[in-house]
Amino acid sequence: MSLLRNTLTQSGLTMTSRILGFLRDILLAAKVGAGPIGDAFVTALMFPNLFRRIFAEGAFAQAFVPAYARTLEAEGPEAAADVARQTMRGLFAVTAALVIAAQIGMPWIMKVLHGGYPESSESFQLAILLTRITMPYLACMALAALLSGVLNSAGRFILSAGAPTVLNIFLISAALLGDDPVHTATLAAWAVTAAGLAQAWLLWWGVSRQKVSLSLGWPTLTPAVKRVIALAIPGTIAASGTQINIMVSQLLASFETSAKSWLYYADRLYQLPLGIVGVAVGVAILPRLARAARADDHTASGALMDDGIGLAMALTVPAAIAFIVAPIYLIEGLYVRGAFEHNDALMAGQALVHYGWGVPAFVLIKILAPAYFAHEDTKTPMRFALMTVALNTVLGAGLFVWFRSNGWAGFPGLAIATSLAAWSNAALLIFGLRARGWYRPGPRLLVRLISVTLASLAMGGGLYAILRNEAAFAAAIPFGKLVELLAFIAIGAGIYAVAALVFGAVRLSDLKGLRRRT
Repeated sequence: MSLLRNTLTQSGLTMTSRILGFLRDILLAAKVGAGPIGDAFVTALMFPNLFRRIFAEGAFAQAFVPAYARTLEAEGPEAAADVARQTMRGLFAVTAALVIAAQIGMPWIMKVLHGGYPESSESFQLAILLTRITMPYLACMALAALLSGVLNSAGRFILSAGAPTVLNIFLISAALLGDDPVHTATLAAWAVTAAGLAQAWLLWWGVSRQKVSLSLGWPTLTPAVKRVIALAIPGTIAASGTQINIMVSQLLASFETSAKSWLYYADRLYQLPLGIVGVAVGVAILPRLARAARADDHTASGALMDDGIGLAMALTVPAAIAFIVAPIYLIEGLYVRGAFEHNDALMAGQALVHYGWGVPAFVLIKILAPAYFAHEDTKTPMRFALMTVALNTVLGAGLFVWFRSNGWAGFPGLAIATSLAAWSNAALLIFGLRARGWYRPGPRLLVRLISVTLASLAMGGGLYAILRNEAAFAAAIPFGKLVELLAFIAIGAGIYAVAALVFGAVRLSDLKGLRRRT
């Protein structure tokens, strides 16, 4: 199956999940809103979101797939199935133990995760309750990650890409059934855990259809399993640097009322290109990069990386420009209703504009890291990720305190630090690949990136012109703010499509060539 087809399969199903995700966020924002209750709810979602992005959106799979694929090719299906079975047992045992430990120690964990609120406050106590309810999702995502890796190694991307849709369906149901902020948040927490069980069962069913026999039980640490663990642990950390940085920002944000909620809704928007494009391309290219690495075919791997980066940037840079040009307009059109007010959109927009210029870096990390994983080097990108986590923590805390000391909101400094850390991580990854001789960007990619930037700037100019005449634009579309926003997005997409063809950012010949490669 071609890179383009794999990417489109992954992206199409992820897009469906993201659309449902926006619907769920619209409903939850209207019912729960921003503020102490909203901050408690966001805290409870922190672990599920972190581990969903680490596991279900490819980080663990990117570390597991090369080792599993190597065993499959070298020793056959039975040996690969045994590696998957024992790895799954070990992973489930560890994550289940973490869930139990977290349940016991949740009051102390909340002193870190939600320390900006007094222990006696309703928000602090509700955060303990809701996070205890959502914690089992961690173990479910561990299972789902490994099962997705097995499916992806077999060239089956539909179930692994479509499984996250289950979570959104469950949360939409909870939002519709909720009566008030606390009741809605509690129902949504239970929906997260129920969805995790459903996702794990769905992927298990998919793997069983591939004639791969898996089961839970006490793990046996065979040499092959030890090798998988040695690769997977640092690989998972490496691919999760951005998500860890986001969690660090959320920890600091608890010292500013409603900041967690504002960051969360900004995060939901900029994660759209990351989930649809970055994760999809990274998952799609990894098996082929691993084959090229085993064959020592630098030409094929270089061309594949150029194609992957070029395709990802052609779909990502325009989104970044839109976030920079119209952050408040986008937040307002999606979320302002019910308990989520206009001032909340103004504040969340301050975070989105700074996340916006970091979006290309977030996506590049998802594409560059697999080049290391394909060579079974997971420690180098892990070191880079940990370095940038440290940078994000120090810079985020410094900016947060400095902004507040000047009488400004502190949370935009956290978004700035996260984006700067992402660009630092991407730079380290690209220079590391060059130093090892594993990848050197070709001249065709450079030309394409220039074309993408010009086309995106043309789109940004068009969107800015609309915003300068927002009243007239709103009057021309009398069907409500959400329809107005959809029209705004459609016009921007149309401008970019035309400009991309004019500047050569997207060429039909490139897409045809990409589809022909195997």
